[in-house]
Amino acid sequence: MKLLFKITLFFTLAISGTAFAFPQSNPVPGGIVLLPLDNNHIASTARFNKRKLAVVSDDKAKYLLIGLSLNTKPGKHYIEIRNNQGKTEKLGFDVKSKTYKAQYLTIKNKRKVNPYEKDMERILSEKKRKAKAKKIWTTDPTKADFTVPVDGRISSIFGLRRFFNEQARRPHSGLDIAAPQGTPIKAVESGTIIESGDFFFSGNMVYLDHGQGLISLYAHMHTITVKPGDKIEKGQIIGTVGETGRVTGPHLHLAIIANRTTVDPLQFLPQLSEKAAEYYKSE
Repeated sequence: MKLLFKITLFFTLAISGTAFAFPQSNPVPGGIVLLPLDNNHIASTARFNKRKLAVVSDDKAKYLLIGLSLNTKPGKHYIEIRNNQGKTEKLGFDVKSKTYKAQYLTIKNKRKVNPYEKDMERILSEKKRKAKAKKIWTTDPTKADFTVPVDGRISSIFGLRRFFNEQARRPHSGLDIAAPQGTPIKAVESGTIIESGDFFFSGNMVYLDHGQGLISLYAHMHTITVKPGDKIEKGQIIGTVGETGRVTGPHLHLAIIANRTTVDPLQFLPQLSEKAAEYYKSE
């Protein structure tokens, strides 16, 4: 009950202060930190764990957007940034602890849990493509006023410790929204398509670059209607919901990447506060 209250309160605060879906700081493993910038600092020099950081802004200020991995330890952390005098400074922030629950799923296609030996060459090749996409960095100004990509029920949340057919696998790296196959998928924000295709585990998948290392990923799609290099507007249809790859039913798997780190998409979508609360009630 306390967990539900905190989550509901967080999303209530997130949507009360702005009519837009501006991301909200949640300094926990898998969350994000918005660190205010002052005029004394050169934003383009900011680094966290040697990785460049995006700058986002609302009507009040500019912020460094820091993505925290699920492996981030609670406690004090620092970014490095240069000031106008050319000196490097360290700015600190605190990370709180968070425990993610376990989720047990039964996958009918056992090959998607334990791939055949002949599948491994494909899987390793796709792993390199995914890593390359996550490293994309463009200097274009980035926007983080995200729109909900598809209307549906939240069926799984970020960070869950996952077990497929009782076998431990990596934690869930995104937000799952269940919807009928063929439901249109909208781009959460404007950007450029940097990768797309049929992946062994993720099925039909698209990477959309929003600038400065902020990237959205759409997986398990039925159809893809865009291709790498396409310029996309916020809300534009990029494909449809499907059940390709390793799935238990039709849904969109949405992932958000910041400074090459996969983070909780709900931090960028406060519009889903009610549906998130419904999900926690059903657990």
